[in-house]
Amino acid sequence: MDAKEAFRMKLTDQQIKHYHGAGFVPAIDVMEPSEAVSIRQQLERFEAQQGGSLKASQRSRAFLLFKWLDELIRDPRVLDPVEQLIGPDILCWSTIFWIKDAGSSQFVDWHQDNTYWGLSSRKVLTAWFAISDASEEAGCMSVIPGTHLGETLDHEDTYDPDNMLTRGQRISALDKAAAVAMPLKAGQMSIHNYCLAHGSGPNLSSDRRMGVSMHFLPPDTKQTVAQWDCAALVRGEDAYLHFVHAPRPSFDMDPVTVAFHEQASGAMRDVLYAGATQHLARL
Repeated sequence: MDAKEAFRMKLTDQQIKHYHGAGFVPAIDVMEPSEAVSIRQQLERFEAQQGGSLKASQRSRAFLLFKWLDELIRDPRVLDPVEQLIGPDILCWSTIFWIKDAGSSQFVDWHQDNTYWGLSSRKVLTAWFAISDASEEAGCMSVIPGTHLGETLDHEDTYDPDNMLTRGQRISALDKAAAVAMPLKAGQMSIHNYCLAHGSGPNLSSDRRMGVSMHFLPPDTKQTVAQWDCAALVRGEDAYLHFVHAPRPSFDMDPVTVAFHEQASGAMRDVLYAGATQHLARL
């Protein structure tokens, strides 16, 4: 059995029940830490070559830019648990890099993604993959169990410069007493429903906290805000064709998919900033 097959595991009945009731599954082993280190090295090598950290526009839908990320969103070790939760036909709507430098004051305030994404389904989920360790000290994600089951909570746009969200949005009133931290080791992922209230604190550790969120949905989902949107068909079939299918890069920064990425990331910004009074260009 090769290394990938060794990590190809299915969720237990208890994990599936917990996801539907609480809204999340913590720490799932996806790969050996050494494989995650290799991913980190590829990403940081790209940053060094371009002379600095990822640009805002490179944070989202980067599966169109990096072949290794296109492969990750299709990796059976990622998709097998996702299929158990949303079915055999799977689109990846987006990916977003979440990188907090050591000692950074950046944080992600409490929010629900369904408030801003314009997607019609409540089945959309996020698989958050740790490229480096995401400890509580490093500002790992925390969630409030069960908040995906009720009405969407009221949000307000703060445009806080340290809040990594597009509008600096936050839930206006929230009881955080029930919050659960979800630390991850490099090579692990967590899964949460996109209606679940979640957030993360600043990175107080001595290392970069590097992760990428992968956002999966069933093909019957519709985009309700934008006229045009795209997604990658990563498993099964798409009988609905509500989204233009994204092409696959043959290599990192493939000119064909880089050009498509310009349109795709622009469309995503149109969705996320719809109705906003400020455009902070964070994606």
